[in-house]
Amino acid sequence: MRKPSASLTKLPLALGLAAALLASSLPARAGSQEDVEARIEAMHGNTDGFWETFDGLRESAKGHDAQSIAAFAEYPLTVNANGETYDIQNANDFVENFDTIVTQDTLDAITGVDVGDLLVNGDGVAIGDGTVWLAAICDNSTCSATHWAITAINN
Repeated sequence: MRKPSASLTKLPLALGLAAALLASSLPARAGSQEDVEARIEAMHGNTDGFWETFDGLRESAKGHDAQSIAAFAEYPLTVNANGETYDIQNANDFVENFDTIVTQDTLDAITGVDVGDLLVNGDGVAIGDGTVWLAAICDNSTCSATHWAITAINN
């Protein structure tokens, strides 16, 4: 009987490591608020800022408050809606086009999302399977201070 070569015996280990690395880079539903917080902290930091933005956005969406929702966005903001792509330049542009770029389905996704269904990955946190993306935005050159903002809307 022939002894397996060293490269063949290392193959299962290499495949296992590759699978683990791939799984950790894929977006994942966090499962619970604690899991969400742990993933956000590990990937982005500033979990308190995330919850402040997330909770404020949900309240604004419940009230259909265009100006308040606009204040949560980072500009320029790319919005994919109605089969078109819009480059929203500022809060005034957002408010003027609110009914075109923010559908009722988008508002429902924001207000109805279960925290355990948030997707957290290196790009940020997705609400409603990517309907709205929030991300930590650097406030200085070292990124030691951040704020959370809407970075994309996809209707």
